[in-house]
Amino acid sequence: MSDNEKFLRLTVELTVEVLDVNALQAAALAEIRHPDADLSDEERAEQAELVSSDETGASALQWLIEPDHVLQLVDHIDEIEPREAMLGVEPSEAPEDDEDDEEHAHA
Repeated sequence: MSDNEKFLRLTVELTVEVLDVNALQAAALAEIRHPDADLSDEERAEQAELVSSDETGASALQWLIEPDHVLQLVDHIDEIEPREAMLGVEPSEAPEDDEDDEEHAHA
C-alpha cells in the first residue's frame, strides 16, 4: 500500500421486521430456481433446503439482496472506488426504541 492509498470500512446496520416469512422464503426460492441463477442442481437443492428450513427468514433475505443494491450507497461518489463488499443477515432482537418510533410515526 502506498502512502497516499487509504481504505475505509463502511459499516451499515439495518434491522427489518419480517412480516411474512413464508412469502419471503417463496421469493428466495423463486430466485434460487430461476434459470439465470449460477447454481448446479446440487447447489440449488442445498440452497433451497437452507432457505426452507430457516424459520427466521435470514437465509431468504440474504438471497434477495442484490450486491449491486448495496454498492449503490457509494456509486455516486467519484472520489472512492469500492474494493470489497460483504453482506451478512442474521436473526436479531427488536430494536429497543421500537415502541417510541411507532408512536412518533403515527403522531
